[in-house]
Parts: sequence; C-alpha cells; structure tokens
Amino acid sequence: MTTLTRGPEAVKLPAPAPAVKKRGRWLTITLFLLPALVLFLLLVVAPILVAAYSSAFRWNGFGGLPTNFIGFDNFTRLFGTEIFVQDLWHLLVLVLFSVCIQLPFSLAIAMLLNQRIRGRALYRLVFFAPYVLSEVITAVLFSLILAPDAGMANQLLSVFGMDSEWLADPDTVMPSLFLVMTWKYFGFHMMIYLAGRQNIPNELIEAAQIDGASAWKTFRHITLPLLGPTIRISIFLSVIYTIQLFDLVWILTGGGPSHSSETMAVTMMEWGFKRSQVGYASAISVVMFVLSLVFALIYQRFVMRRDLEGATTNMGGRR
Repeated sequence: MTTLTRGPEAVKLPAPAPAVKKRGRWLTITLFLLPALVLFLLLVVAPILVAAYSSAFRWNGFGGLPTNFIGFDNFTRLFGTEIFVQDLWHLLVLVLFSVCIQLPFSLAIAMLLNQRIRGRALYRLVFFAPYVLSEVITAVLFSLILAPDAGMANQLLSVFGMDSEWLADPDTVMPSLFLVMTWKYFGFHMMIYLAGRQNIPNELIEAAQIDGASAWKTFRHITLPLLGPTIRISIFLSVIYTIQLFDLVWILTGGGPSHSSETMAVTMMEWGFKRSQVGYASAISVVMFVLSLVFALIYQRFVMRRDLEGATTNMGGRR
C-alpha cells in the first residue's frame, strides 16, 4: 500500500499487484538480453545449423542451396581419410604437450614472479606481451626467425656448428610449432595462475612456514590444492584452443610439409576454400564442434563439478 499526502489528508493508493511486478521484471530482463541473444543466434547458432545441414550434401558452395543429398557419406569418407586421422593425432600430441609442458612451465614462472624480486612488474609485462600480439603477427615473426636459410635461430645455432630445418622438416615441425604456441600463450596462463595465487591467504603460507614446512611441501600441500580451480580452468581453455588451432599453423606451415603439421581447421580450410568441397569441409567443422562440446560437457561434469557447485552455492548465499 502506497501513501500519498495531499494537503492535510493522506490518500492510500493500492500497491502494484505481484503479477504486474513480475511482468515488469521479465520485460526488463528481455529488453537487456534481446540484443545479445539476437547476435548469439545470428553469429553462433545459425552457422552451426548451416554447417550441420550442408554436411549432409555434396556441395561446392555455389549455385544456391545444396541439393545433392548424400546423408552421412561425408563423415564416412572423413574418418576413412588418412589425413584426418593424422589431424586427430596431431591434436592429441599438442594437447599432451600443452598440459604436460606448457602449463607446468607457466605455473613455475607464475610462482617465481609471485616472490618479492626486483623488477617483477617488468617481467610480468614482458612475459604477458606475446599474448597481446595477434596470431598473424606471431606467425609472421616466427616464420622469419625459423627460416631454414637466413633465420635468426639457425644463425645462433651456426655458432655451435649446428642447424635445423625447423618448419621444413616433418620430424621437427611439430616441436617447432609447439615452441611458437608456448611463446605466444604461456604468459596468458601465467597471469591466470598469478591471479589464483594472490587469492590464497598469506596466513596459510606463513603458518606452514612457522610449522617448519619446506618451500616444496608448502607448495605441494597448500598452494597447489588451492590453485586447483585455476589449474582446471587453464587446462580447459588450453584444450579448447588446441582443438580450434588454425591461424598459427596456416601462416607458419600451411599444414606442411606433407601434412605433417596439419590440424582439423587447416584441413577444413583446404577442402572448403581451395578445393570447393564445402559439404566435406562442413563435416569437418561439425566434428570439431562435437569434439569441443563433448569435451566441455564431460570436463565440466567430472572435473569442474566441485568448482561449479561452489560457485552456485556462493551465489545463492549472496542472495
């Protein structure tokens, strides 16, 4: 009930009905969400549906809508192709390299730069700077550094009487590609770990030190478990990025030599835009989407379950 004062008398106005309040709240929410929802439908959902539809046709991308329906033949052909199976193997190798080498290295640098050392702000800036560069700039830069003839890397190795083909040798192209990926992205993961470490109360670390725990035991039994949610998010982002890896490979190697560095996205680009087999390329994009979706659902269900439950509980508590 609302009271309105008019002169010496007070007039009581009826309070808005709960249904009116609820409709007004939903109208406000809809108006705020509508622009983002429209963009999401146009830029995310619509391309997924178009790719799924065209993957069932033999289509070159020209002449209107596809009409030559072939069902799942594109997918049957896809998994029977040696190049695509090799793409899956490259994905597995890069994921293992990232999780077992890149992320531990990023964590070690983050723990080092969390210490009170002179110039640590400058070090953080320098290590994070490569992530700010676009993939195109990074790829062009390292294509010059790793050039087999006049590249800076071989000029340095020549001092020791050594050289390498780097990106031109099937035996060294994947390690070289992973080196570039690590240079580009380790600073991003380092900053994530730094943020997670700074959210750990220093009192816990000091209490462990007072009890006589060594630096390694303090890290192993206190810092690392409390960094668990941050590490799990870092692994998730790393795997999703690796599934969609394209820019660096396309500019550095184009998938060569002899498909030895090709990824699913590069294969999709090759068949879709160079060979005009859009239906087949759409099948590749559908497989990439399904891989990302399945991994995300399984990872969140079994690995990040406690983190998500904790976040939901905290939000409920704030309400």
